[in-house]
Amino acid sequence: MSQKGQTLLEKKRDPFHFIKVILAFVMALIFLFPIVWMIFVSLKPEEAAAAEPLSWFLPPYTLENFIEIITGSDVFLWTWNSFIVGIMTTIVTLILTSLAAFAISKMHFTYRRFIFIFFLAGLMVPGEAMIIPLFEIVGDMNMLDTYSGLVLPMVATPLGVVILKSFFDGVPNELIESAKVDGCSDWRLYWNIVLPLAKPAMAAIGILTFIASWNNFLWPYLAIVSESLYTLPVGIPAFNSAYSDTYVEPMTVNALASIPVIIAFLLFEKQIIKGVSFSGIKG
Repeated sequence: MSQKGQTLLEKKRDPFHFIKVILAFVMALIFLFPIVWMIFVSLKPEEAAAAEPLSWFLPPYTLENFIEIITGSDVFLWTWNSFIVGIMTTIVTLILTSLAAFAISKMHFTYRRFIFIFFLAGLMVPGEAMIIPLFEIVGDMNMLDTYSGLVLPMVATPLGVVILKSFFDGVPNELIESAKVDGCSDWRLYWNIVLPLAKPAMAAIGILTFIASWNNFLWPYLAIVSESLYTLPVGIPAFNSAYSDTYVEPMTVNALASIPVIIAFLLFEKQIIKGVSFSGIKG
């Protein structure tokens, strides 16, 4: 039986399939409503009356808000900073976590089990508990208010090591031994054999790392002083605080900041879903 036919058969056997579809549709509408509301509000003139909630969705509309925000704010600079920090954090994290996981999984040395337990213990430490030591270390290294100060403290992710180590354990040891017999070095084992097999795991860690970096607020808020280095999670609240009595400008800057995220999700929807499913993380 084909996969399509099997799927149809499973739907017929499930008496609650229709209810599940309705619930999924309703949940999708609930999650989409704030985005739709944000877009409509960003298109309203500032002087437009909004006595009733329905009036936010009715004409008149204008693009002047977007022009004003683009020409009068640093939203594009904040987006660029978030992108640079996210890409750098993701690349360094993938390199370090994959090297550490490969060493723990496929190389034999003293105390490697203890080291892996040490990484597992790191999963139980909340990030907020490390903020003060991180701030003091980064300050002593004169990296506050720099890209390096934003990136380096975020690349130590025990989760990535744990996921990749579990994945590398599934690579047959016979394959490793036969490669060593042929004169393959540890570096070539890592780069040419093990790493290409770990593309799904690497994609999962890369996606989760980039999302975490893009949404990170606490550390950039503490480590950044110059407005030119603001990331989106820091710049948008600073901008909104200047327009606390209005709706239109804050919604416009949020709409502009959301465009790259929405485009990225539409382009990499399957990879993002696979990455979250692979890691076993919900949220």
